[in-house]
Amino acid sequence: MNSVDVFSSTYARVSYLEEYKTIMVVWTGVHTIEEYKKAINASFEFQERLKLPIENYISDIRDQGIVNPESRRWFESTAIPKAIDQGLKRAAVVFDGSIFKNYYLNMILQVANAYHLPFKFFNTPEEAFGWFLSFEN
Repeated sequence: MNSVDVFSSTYARVSYLEEYKTIMVVWTGVHTIEEYKKAINASFEFQERLKLPIENYISDIRDQGIVNPESRRWFESTAIPKAIDQGLKRAAVVFDGSIFKNYYLNMILQVANAYHLPFKFFNTPEEAFGWFLSFEN
């Protein structure tokens, strides 16, 4: 699977997977609100610059630390609507089933539902890719 590096730091790696028209963010450790926004905004800037289709989004949070509530609110109020405006059609989260992440994910799920954005949880990225492929574009 070919990928293009979009952003890389100690707390997040953002890649574009052309085959799946997907932005994938793999989070590691703890990050500030500014760092959270920087990683996500990198994908918007990448798409605006290269005009590539991004229909799918995967956030792998298995190794992510606790997310600040302000980061989550920004994601819900700013990032989700902007991504949809830029062509996002579905989103997935890969996580380990941690009870500590359930609240965070359920809040995002409610917002995704309000925007009619298909949004699902998976145990592996491969499961998410399979789900993406089940849609006819």
